[in-house]
Amino acid sequence: MEHSKKHLAQVRTMADYQFGKGCGLTLFPDGVTFQLSKTKRVRQILYENRRIATVRAKDGTLTLSLYGAELVKGCVPKDALRVVVCEDAVPFVSKGKTAFAKHVVSIDQNLRAGEEVLVVDESDELIATGQLLLSPDEISVLDKGGAVDIRWGKDQ
Repeated sequence: MEHSKKHLAQVRTMADYQFGKGCGLTLFPDGVTFQLSKTKRVRQILYENRRIATVRAKDGTLTLSLYGAELVKGCVPKDALRVVVCEDAVPFVSKGKTAFAKHVVSIDQNLRAGEEVLVVDESDELIATGQLLLSPDEISVLDKGGAVDIRWGKDQ
């Protein structure tokens, strides 16, 4: 584990860019630790031995743990970064199963395919986090196929 002001500034900037201004400070408080790759790049960010996020090697974006997603949910406007699924899908999605387009009730229209998203139920309770597979427009017209590749569900 390593503590570094340079790494902390770097991941805070990444979070502000990816999730919105101010999220970096909320997501990565003072005292976070870093697991580094062999090439000394940040791979995982932890706080009190809980993983907050991982820096994806292929593109340098942050992937969130459920704990990290809860922190992001608290620092973005209501409905931002969210994919809302119907109640029928909640038990499956919360276990880490793919969220299908036909189960999406609403979605943040500013999202793009490939982005990290918060999957919530209709009462805005966080049930999972994952990567958006389709654009909001595609999800609204398709009734087949995966919409969100779930990374972590709350019941996993």
